Amino acid sequence: MSAKAIREYDGKLLLVYHLLRAPLLSKQENGPSLFTPTATKLAHINVNGPNFGTDLKQQLNQLEKTHPWLLTDKLVAKPDQLIKRRGKHGLFEVRTWIEERVGKEIKIERTTGILKTFLVEPFVPHPADNEYYICINSVREGDNILFTHEGGIDIGDVDTKAFKLLIPVDTDIPSSEIIKKTLLRDVPEFKHDVLIDFVTRLYSVYVDLHFTYLEINPLVVTYPAEEETSPQVMYLDLAAKVDQTAEFESGPKWAIARSPQNAGLRAATAKNTHQNVDQGPPMEFPAPFGRDLTREEAYIQELDGKTGASLKLTVLNRTGRIWTMVAGGGASVVYSDAIVALRFANELANYGEYSGAPTETQTYEYAKTILDLMTREVHPQGKILFIGGGVANFTNVATTFKGIIRALTEFKQALINHKVRIFVRRGGPNYQEGLRAMRQLGETLGVEIQVFGPETHITEIIPLALEGKPSDGSIEQDYRASSDHLFQYHLFGTTITNASGNNTPPKLTIAEEDGHQTSQLTKPSERMTYLTDQRQEIAEWYRPFTSKTRAFVYGMQPRAVQGMLDFDFMCKRETHSVAAMVYPFGSSYVQKLYWGTKETLIPVFTSLKEAVEQFPEVDVVVNFASCRSVYGSTLEILTYSHYIKAVAIIAEGVPERRTRQLLHDAEKRKVLVIGPATVGGIKPGCFKIGNTGGMMDNIVSSKLYRAGSVGYVSKSGGMSNELNSIISRTTDGVYEGVAIGGDRYPGSTFIDHLLRYEEDPHCKMMVLLGEVGGIEEYRVVESVKRGIITKPIVAWCIGTCAKMFTTDVQFGHAGSMANSDLETADAKNKAMRAVAGIVVPETFEKLPLVLAETYNQLVKEGIIQPRPEPEIPKIPIDYAWAQELGLVRKPASFVSTIVDDRGQELLYAGMRITDVFKEDVGIGGVLSLLWFKRRLPNYACQFIEMVLMLTADHGPAVSGAMNTIVTTRAGKDLISSLVSGLLTIGERFGGALDGAARSFTKAYDSGLTPREFVTFMRKANKLIPGIGHKIKSRTNPDMRVLLVKDYVKKHFPNTPILDYALKVEEITTSKKDNLILNVDGCIAVSFVDLLRESGAFTYDEAEEYLRIGTLNGLFVLGRSLGFIGHHLDQKRLKQGLYRHPWDNISYLLPSLDPASLDPRRVNTRVHVESK
Repeated sequence: MSAKAIREYDGKLLLVYHLLRAPLLSKQENGPSLFTPTATKLAHINVNGPNFGTDLKQQLNQLEKTHPWLLTDKLVAKPDQLIKRRGKHGLFEVRTWIEERVGKEIKIERTTGILKTFLVEPFVPHPADNEYYICINSVREGDNILFTHEGGIDIGDVDTKAFKLLIPVDTDIPSSEIIKKTLLRDVPEFKHDVLIDFVTRLYSVYVDLHFTYLEINPLVVTYPAEEETSPQVMYLDLAAKVDQTAEFESGPKWAIARSPQNAGLRAATAKNTHQNVDQGPPMEFPAPFGRDLTREEAYIQELDGKTGASLKLTVLNRTGRIWTMVAGGGASVVYSDAIVALRFANELANYGEYSGAPTETQTYEYAKTILDLMTREVHPQGKILFIGGGVANFTNVATTFKGIIRALTEFKQALINHKVRIFVRRGGPNYQEGLRAMRQLGETLGVEIQVFGPETHITEIIPLALEGKPSDGSIEQDYRASSDHLFQYHLFGTTITNASGNNTPPKLTIAEEDGHQTSQLTKPSERMTYLTDQRQEIAEWYRPFTSKTRAFVYGMQPRAVQGMLDFDFMCKRETHSVAAMVYPFGSSYVQKLYWGTKETLIPVFTSLKEAVEQFPEVDVVVNFASCRSVYGSTLEILTYSHYIKAVAIIAEGVPERRTRQLLHDAEKRKVLVIGPATVGGIKPGCFKIGNTGGMMDNIVSSKLYRAGSVGYVSKSGGMSNELNSIISRTTDGVYEGVAIGGDRYPGSTFIDHLLRYEEDPHCKMMVLLGEVGGIEEYRVVESVKRGIITKPIVAWCIGTCAKMFTTDVQFGHAGSMANSDLETADAKNKAMRAVAGIVVPETFEKLPLVLAETYNQLVKEGIIQPRPEPEIPKIPIDYAWAQELGLVRKPASFVSTIVDDRGQELLYAGMRITDVFKEDVGIGGVLSLLWFKRRLPNYACQFIEMVLMLTADHGPAVSGAMNTIVTTRAGKDLISSLVSGLLTIGERFGGALDGAARSFTKAYDSGLTPREFVTFMRKANKLIPGIGHKIKSRTNPDMRVLLVKDYVKKHFPNTPILDYALKVEEITTSKKDNLILNVDGCIAVSFVDLLRESGAFTYDEAEEYLRIGTLNGLFVLGRSLGFIGHHLDQKRLKQGLYRHPWDNISYLLPSLDPASLDPRRVNTRVHVESK
């Protein structure tokens, strides 16, 4: 939803701050204001339970300190929860009035809610004849200003009473004279100048801050006393909506007006506040009165905010027995419609949708939340869960079903206890595998699961579940069977139509010489018919897309472009439809894509100007720019209107004012705009906009590779894919289909496209799929009444369920909300049904039946002449998608068994990264996962951390540290310095760990006694690795060794190798006091004991880890800490280039004449060998 209501408190703050700051839209000079705006005296109270009384008392006490005027002024209080209800006067009365009502449940019309937010402000005494009414609202054509001199609580019917002034899009506010004559006819003349100034400034704020609705009633204008210089204008009650999608433009302006210093708070209270992205807190959009978010709704909203997918949930009735889990915004509405149409509205428990290709984890969390809610309250009749959706465009149905199946499995017993019956209907990419998995789950879950594919009408499972029969009293037997055919079967097959007109999956057969079919395979050439009647279409105003149409794609969208090229190839176009891509970032180059099975190059330009110069024949642009940049890029596109005749704007979240400016400019330039917030459109056999129609299997199943006779227009992109399927099954197929987009002001409307279809002789009938909100359907009704449209129209408006909601519920699109009775789906369906020429079914479930009847009548009258089916084209399939479907395999170049970064969450040896922190496994635990692929006992992890700490450094004099220091002083970076130190690690430096482990382990395993081992090494003239220290001795022990030895003895279950090494130490130290077991040797033998005695490894695994250098890895990892420390230390000290002193080098040269020495080197030691 784009237009969001804000609190009166926030609306007034915006006016107080910006009324004199917003740039004036008047052509007159921006002179001084003729009035004094209201001072900032607003106190906001927002109390959240459960301790309403205590919290309220604390807030009121604090407000009296931060708002001293509360103690002196007469006051008025009122709830500030998107309702208007005035309170009492006086401080004591205000406080008492609030205390009596806070936390209490009240009912306003049909809505019940709890009062917890209040606005307190000074009471303004004024005569009744000083009360005016002003309202600004937006419509497609511009902005309306409504004004009447009779404001106040008894204003009555504003629409009939108020004077109206329409300010067209992209025009300045009219002159003072026009405002005076149009709006202020009944206002005393001495107030005209003040009100003109106020109206001008108010409208400037309305535009600058992206308001979509602003009402002030009453607006009070008081003239000054003799000592005052200007009149005062006060807006006593205010209601407003702003465009949430414009937050990237107006967010900073909203924020600064709401900052503490501008909200009238004392400076002290503005301190110690948390950091905001702007100069104040972001705008808050409260839930409608009576619709406070539940914990579960808030959780789903939080998930939705963290993903590019869409996740929505509204809990309607916790005790209801009918629950939905529907994919797609439009689909979620028609499912609710179907439930309400069968009079089960009071049993509907929730409304919501998931769409935009959520991950398995996101779908799991969404499903788990719904299942948790559903299994709390027991219902005597059991419960029903609808897992539904339309035919998806690109969402891998099997992948999303994995998350749902995971949640269902987790709630198995609860589902059984609550007698839940589950009905599944889905279509789209890989739907066959998803339905197969769901059906297989039904065999083991212990609850009834009925599964249907796209052969079943989208909402047919509703009457089947609730009434035990489908809407038409029968259900085809092949529905479930057809869902078992996996996508690979369709790759090489076709679809056929049986006698009853239903599509069934093909049976591939081979023709024998005698004409009898005995096998299930046939040669493609023998089972294909060819279309001989080729339509030769030329571009006309009513036919913007033909088989010759070429387009630019604005934005780097290789996947969408590849889909367009695949469609072109399937339709046997002579050239592909995408001439080039325009991507302003980077430099010009070519993008490699596929034309069928061969590669082709698509140029990528950095500017539209360059693209137009290279391809002047292009007349369509598919604009994938983001909501932030699409306005500017589309304006640029429209400047080339002598070339470009159609633009599709894909982005969602385009500010409404920007959209209206674009469509106004496009209308002047006679450019067709589809969108924003659209998937695009499709002309079967000719041209496809972006991602319309989904993947190639959808294209084939809906027969979009050749033209039919039915033109449709829809708001919903997801439902347009469903329409493709419905129309292909009930008629000869789609002639052209357009999804105009779900925003409040689409670039082109229903009537724009229906008039095109009316004029096009190849389009024989039309389908209109509207929805709740807006009045564009009435323009279609008028055109049919006046005979402008004569071709039959099958129409339906979704959203008939809206009447059951007691509070505002935003459906899937920004424009799908009724602002009046005229905009409800029921009213529009009724109006269309009353007109001859528009066929409106009783319910959406009857739409296929009505379509078939209308089509058959046209066939009977000879208006439509069915043609033989053309050859089913081969489906180009990308390798990545084929691999995801399990159709192909290829050997991997690399294998990893320790980390998986492909899913929603990083995995360390199968452990989720969140669990790593939840269980506080520490560095030792992470190392055990990544090095050993398992969780080691806590004592083992702590031992690993001890080793890292002990080996971190041994001073700057050792070779590794010295190399690091020298390299750092040479000006090298951290990585180079670290590597230079690490490269010194080997047998002489750091390698003692591996050597000690091998030596002691081999001696122990071979059965040598400690004395025999020492004797053996002495006879072999070998030093014992891990024995000996230059400084430390038995009388001056190394504390590091004592730490390791004590820890290992205390925590390890057994220490045979350490015990063996200590006996060796007894022998060696008896000969020389410093031949002790040093820290390297102690760590090495202790680590062998860990591998062998912890129970976490087999003997072979322990040996392998010793052999592949694990101990050396511990030293490298630990010592890297010290090397990095030395590098940072040298950089911090700003040490210069190091040069080794001459006097620390012995120069042993073959010959050298002492007389030739530099006098400065006389102190240098020189060794001269005799000849």
